[in-house]
Amino acid sequence: MMGSIKKIGVKIINYFKRDKTIFAKGICFEKLLFIFIIGSIFGTYYEQLLNLFVCYFKDGSIVWESRRGLIYGPLSPIYGAGFILMVFFLGRKQYKWYEILLYGALIGGGFEYLISFLQEKFIGTVSWDYSSYPLNIGGRTTIPYMFFWGALCFLAVKKIYPFLSNLIEKIPYNLGKLLTNILVVFLAINMFLSWGALIRQSLRRAGIKAYTPVGNFFDKYYTDEYLKRFYANMKESDS
Repeated sequence: MMGSIKKIGVKIINYFKRDKTIFAKGICFEKLLFIFIIGSIFGTYYEQLLNLFVCYFKDGSIVWESRRGLIYGPLSPIYGAGFILMVFFLGRKQYKWYEILLYGALIGGGFEYLISFLQEKFIGTVSWDYSSYPLNIGGRTTIPYMFFWGALCFLAVKKIYPFLSNLIEKIPYNLGKLLTNILVVFLAINMFLSWGALIRQSLRRAGIKAYTPVGNFFDKYYTDEYLKRFYANMKESDS
């Protein structure tokens, strides 16, 4: 019995051992998926730390508030998707530093504006409002923030991505493929539940009753109080 278990263990280890096949070579789906996850995790903790510092310097309070974009896991997809866009459009060709800053500013600011617009139109909520900030564009982004995105893009494309790309390609091929499948299923379910719950919350607030088992499921398990734990800074739109 022990001998059989040992043989199975050896086979599993050998299966996941690093071989000569490079996992996620170049800018491919697998590479971008891992980049998305890393960017999403970074974005969550960046927002939470930023909020912590703002609250502390404002009134001395210690506030560790959720800034995630999905219910399950510390993931902020807007940052993950932004990282992907920067790498996909600016990481495959050699650009001058000022071109990366300019294109990065346009990509970051444009994407921030688009997400804000879609969130307000489809979910009826807003997670940020720059209306009181100088040089804002419709309250959805600002020109100074766009240049911040440009600087972040330069850092991401020139420094962070090459380092992460090298690490990702060192993952054993079979292990990488397994992790890719797990992450795809996890993200698909997570996004469906998270965004489905938010859309249902918007309909609930508008007085629209659930007419399907899916709607009843969201009303039962993803109440306003439950969602507030994960989307503490999300407010209803005034429009």
